[in-house]
This record gives sequence, structure tokens and C-alpha cells, in this order.
Amino acid sequence: MTTPGSAYLAAAIALSAVATQPAFAQKQYGPGVTDTEIKIGQTMPYSGPASAYGVQGRMEEAYYAMVNAKGGINGRKINLLSLDDGYSPPKTVEQTRRLVEQDEVLAIIGTIGTPTNSAIQKYLNGKKVPQIFISTGAAKWDDPKNFPWTTALYPPYQMEGQVFAKYLLKNKPDAKLGVFSANDDAGKDYVKGLKEGLGDKAKTMIVKEVTYETSEPTVDSQIVALKASGADTMFTMATPKFGAQAIKKVHELGWKPLNFIVSVSSSIKGALEPAGLEASKGLLTALAAKTPTDPRWQESADVKEFKEFFTKWYPKGDMADGSNVTGYISAFMTVKVLEACGDNLTRENLMKQATSLNKVVAPLLLPGITISTRPDRFSPYTQMQIARFDGTSWVPEGEVLNTDAPGQ
Repeated sequence: MTTPGSAYLAAAIALSAVATQPAFAQKQYGPGVTDTEIKIGQTMPYSGPASAYGVQGRMEEAYYAMVNAKGGINGRKINLLSLDDGYSPPKTVEQTRRLVEQDEVLAIIGTIGTPTNSAIQKYLNGKKVPQIFISTGAAKWDDPKNFPWTTALYPPYQMEGQVFAKYLLKNKPDAKLGVFSANDDAGKDYVKGLKEGLGDKAKTMIVKEVTYETSEPTVDSQIVALKASGADTMFTMATPKFGAQAIKKVHELGWKPLNFIVSVSSSIKGALEPAGLEASKGLLTALAAKTPTDPRWQESADVKEFKEFFTKWYPKGDMADGSNVTGYISAFMTVKVLEACGDNLTRENLMKQATSLNKVVAPLLLPGITISTRPDRFSPYTQMQIARFDGTSWVPEGEVLNTDAPGQ
């Protein structure tokens, strides 16, 4: 027998259940996410020819440890699985498959390198797994139509080449330019941007082009060939190991070209110290971020905060290593987009947040430089600053240069 009271009670319970459903539905989780954890993955060159970059992964681990100690992201701890790939594309594929298929991470975040990320791009996009904030500036990462699950967090290589071209046309329009670059996608992007920036003058200004393979023990012969060409200006596109070799060989030859070394080899600790600080004097580069050891930034709030973090959470690290700055910014941006996801921690929403950034002022970026992405343009940077090495630090030269990012 059903009494009016019991009928009312049943109706109230049913209504209450309906009313509470939206609250439960608000929590949407992708792989690797629970009420207490967000599992993400990456591969890093902790060994191999690009091992100088490996500190970036260690920095990110330290940053997430700090975030977790403060309660995590909306109560969830970040669990970063950072595996060694030796900067070997086949190894990157193997380790990434493990992260996706066995460890079931939410996303691949911050993997270093153009050849390594190229090896996993189709796989991850086919699986609809976010491949975000990767540490490479190749043009191929800004391709929302064909690769909607891949974004980078590095100034585009083509843009950097264009920035140096702008500088050269203004300050040394009669340069005899020698071009030294890696024979890979990154090297080709840098050189393409340089030539685009020089326009019609590229044919007359560039007197010699040489490339190197990452499997080569040294690049001495390439530098000797550039000197013999009569070049008085040099565009050096190399990873730290080979960038250091090039800088050192130029110095040993007594050759004094105006030498622009790309940002991926601008780390004082990772490239200039191995080459020799005296040999590195006068180098030019293009930067998007501050050097925390530079005296001019010591009173900046973000640099002070970085130093406090470094002392407490990463005491074994070297503050002069530019890769630590890259890792710090990458970890900051990762936390920012994960926070923006709220309780909708799906792969789809993570991509939405990562491709909808509006003039984010990340810590350690140079004044006037911000990070922005759009669904139709994934490149995060459109500005860089030319700087000259004075033997101790990078000294900004001129104004922040703006240029259209590839794909814009």
C-alpha cells in the first residue's frame, strides 16, 4: 500500500537524484585522470647527442613537485612520467607508445626535439592524444588542419631566421653570409626563415651553405669551409653540442665573423661555456626569455621567484642553463591549461585550452613578449629580442622585433 506520504517521499528522492545529476556530470575525465591524479608523459634526451637538453625534464619534475606540495591542481597531483629517448626517433616512438598504451597518460607534454616529435606526431594525432607544448619551433607544429592535436611552446624557427634577417638588413646590408645548419627539419626551417627575411638579397648575401648530421663526431671541416668562402658573417643553426664545437672552431681559426647563433644553442651553461666564454664574446642571438643570472633582471619579481624556487626545489640545477628557463615556462603553462580545464579533464578540453591562450605573460619572458594561440594558429610567439654576448651575459640590443609567425 502506498500512502500519500511515501509517494511524496519517493517523488522527492527521484527529483533530488535528477537535480544532482548535472553536478556529477560536471566531472569528465580522460585517460590518466582521477579525483586525485593527473598523469602526463614525455620523453627527454637524458642521454645521447642532445643530452644537454635533458635538464629541462628535471626542471619540470621539480616544478610539478612544488605544485603538488601546495595541493596540486584542484586537489589533483600531477604525475609526470619522463622517459629517456636518447634523442633517437625510434626510441621516442617506443617510449611514447608505452606512455600512451601501457601507462595511459592524459597527454604527451614537453617532449624535446624536431626529429623525435616528428616520429610520433602522426601516431599521437591518430590516437587523438594531445602532443602539446613540445620543445621545438619547427613550422610543422603549426598545422591545425592536418595535426589538430600538436602544439609547440618555442619561438618558431622560421620566425627567428626572419628576425636575424631583419637585423642584418638594417645593420650589415653588405654582409657576406655563411650558413651553417643541421641537415634536418629544424635546420631547414631556420634557413628558410632567414632566406625569406632577406628576400631578393639572399642570393647575393649568402656566399656559402654547409650542413651537418647529428651522427658526426665534429663539425670542424664545415667551419673551415665557411672561413675559406670569404664569409664575414655567420648564421649558426645547431644543437648545443655542435653549436659549441662551431663557436670554438671559429675562435681557434682566428676568424672573426659576426656570428649569430640560434636560440636553441644560446644557453650559457649548455653551449657557451663548453665553447669557451672568451670564444663566445660578440655572439648574437634572438631571445624570448630572460637570463636569470643577468644582473639587469635581479630586481624583477619573476626572477626573484624563480631563484627562490630553484633554491628550494631544484638545488642541484644550474641557474645559468637556459634549458631550465624553457622547462620552467613549459611547466608553468602546463599547470595553467590544466587549471583552466577545471573538472573537464578530457583530452578534447585540454586541446581547447592549449589553443585558446590570449597574451599570457608567463614568468621569465622578456618585457613585451607574450604567449598567444588560436584554434587556427598554434604558434605561440611572434616576438623576439636580438641580444649580444658580452662574455658574461646576453645584452639586449635594439627593440623587440615583431614578425608574422608561420601560418599566420
